[in-house]
Amino acid sequence: MIRPGDLLDEAILGIGSRPARLLLTMIGTVIGIGALVATIGLGQTAGGQIAEKFDAAAATRVVVRPADSGFGMADGSAPQLAADVAERIARLAGVVAAGTISEVDIGDQTVSGVLLNDPAGSEQIDLDVYATSADLLRAAGGSISVGRSFDAGHDRRADPVVVLGSRAAERLGITRVDQRPVIFIGDHPYSVIGIVGDAGSRPELLDSVIIPYQVAVDRYGLDAPEQVEVKTVLGAAQQVAGQAAIAASPNDPTQVRVTAPPPPGSLGSDVQADLNTLLLAFGAVALVVGGIGIANVTLLSVMERSGEIGLRRALGARRRHIAAQFLAESGLLGGVGGLIGTAFSILVILVVSLAQQWTPVLHPALPVLAPILGAVIGLAAGAYPALKAAAIEPMAALRQAE
Repeated sequence: MIRPGDLLDEAILGIGSRPARLLLTMIGTVIGIGALVATIGLGQTAGGQIAEKFDAAAATRVVVRPADSGFGMADGSAPQLAADVAERIARLAGVVAAGTISEVDIGDQTVSGVLLNDPAGSEQIDLDVYATSADLLRAAGGSISVGRSFDAGHDRRADPVVVLGSRAAERLGITRVDQRPVIFIGDHPYSVIGIVGDAGSRPELLDSVIIPYQVAVDRYGLDAPEQVEVKTVLGAAQQVAGQAAIAASPNDPTQVRVTAPPPPGSLGSDVQADLNTLLLAFGAVALVVGGIGIANVTLLSVMERSGEIGLRRALGARRRHIAAQFLAESGLLGGVGGLIGTAFSILVILVVSLAQQWTPVLHPALPVLAPILGAVIGLAAGAYPALKAAAIEPMAALRQAE
């Protein structure tokens, strides 16, 4: 019966007698385990950063719109939002801003742009027109890059002013508002007072002309707001979503449909799971390559050490002792390679996180389990060479060594 301590000593001597081969053999395991840990760690870190940004955006957004036509009013009419629905919702606790948005049907009219000091510079362009309340852009998380947005006074007075999306302004040839540019929707002139640089959660506004809500009611027959965009403080979206329908339609909340963000963290978990699955596949491939390298080198070692194997058998070593020795050597190779690869991958994760200003994320069990996994891979890779070594007959091995 060979003792575990003696077996470990023999394994260390066996793999240490050929340092160059030891390094070459461990490179495969180092790369395999390092790639596995690094990909999982970087996947968790990147997934955490992506999900954090997604959650921060989604967890503060609530959208209110009329219920589907199947939930009509008692008189058979389709559900509609009240004209002051944004003001009602804005009074709820946790709401930062609320604004209405509606697509305006301008019929066969088109939009044309012309500067007051250059009447000849006009071009007919087909652009979408949206009517919004004053706080819509703030609720959507957007911003004005040039000029200003219209306010509640413009809306209440139905002033003929517009704000252009950046791409719509580019098509109309308008890049500044200090020269008081004017555009026409059909035959109606509108003063351009601002250009939207970032539309936030409403990217369709970048290609559109935005007019005050009351202008759309007076000139284009808009009946009611189509949607309400609501921005809440972080963590209040679920609460606001539960109260928004009652605020929008106190007599019959079923006439309103509220879109709320997913529960906090669920999006982050989904993103991390998808990234981990993809990156784990790449790490597994690298690990298989490392295991094949250990198997090849161990098998070569068996062929080169046939004389040693025959001598050990002649001195009384049994087949299981020979198999145990080669399994110990391959397992030790895998374990040491896994330990080095784990340390190297943790360093990579820290460097990448520092360079990207991320918070590094790594499951605490991974640095412990990775070297163990390396040892298991080493044992699995050395199983066949160990069995082949144990099957060598003493006399044949001694003759071959002569």
